[in-house]
Amino acid sequence: MSYAYLFKYIIIGDTGVGKSCLLLQFTDKRFQPVHDLTIGVEFGARMINIDGKPIKLQIWDTAGQESFRSITRSYYRGAAGALLVYDITRRETFSHLTSWLEDARQHSSSNMVIILIGNKSDLESRRDVSREEGEAFAREHGLIFMETSAKTSANVEEAFIDTAKEIYKKIQQGLFDVNNEANGIKVGPQQSISDPLGSGLRQSQNEGGGTSGCC
Repeated sequence: MSYAYLFKYIIIGDTGVGKSCLLLQFTDKRFQPVHDLTIGVEFGARMINIDGKPIKLQIWDTAGQESFRSITRSYYRGAAGALLVYDITRRETFSHLTSWLEDARQHSSSNMVIILIGNKSDLESRRDVSREEGEAFAREHGLIFMETSAKTSANVEEAFIDTAKEIYKKIQQGLFDVNNEANGIKVGPQQSISDPLGSGLRQSQNEGGGTSGCC
């Protein structure tokens, strides 16, 4: 399928917060409770529609472990949007947000749209971080905020699409130079091309790595 724009996303946050599960739910509409630990990066894509225009989202899911931070940093460059994810049942993943955010802002375009996501909202009985705390952090740092559940799919579509809407709005305002692909935005081809990824195919860029209770 042809697209008007391609937006590159990066998903960041501690290991085990559900980054891979959010990507899988968005691209494949399914939940995988036990997921291979992400080694390096994984990749997924899906077509959406904004303002009547087909937009292709190209999403890089990064490893949360400290040992992969240098790899993750290299993906900030060239990303128009970032999903910064924590687990509402694990306070330490919320405490580490400042470090992730500093990394993102240091290594990315100043116009990159960042959405803060409190994942695993289905585990309300085990909540360790209040919604108000998430909202306050987002407000303080100028981020969009949303709580999601990769398991039930609650707000997963909205998280990815609202980020795209914000990027699209910045394009309309002239804040993004769409001719510079380093900003994570690519203007689409003039005619239809065969694109098997447009339907939401998910490709792994890595192999192996133990298992982790993902979401």
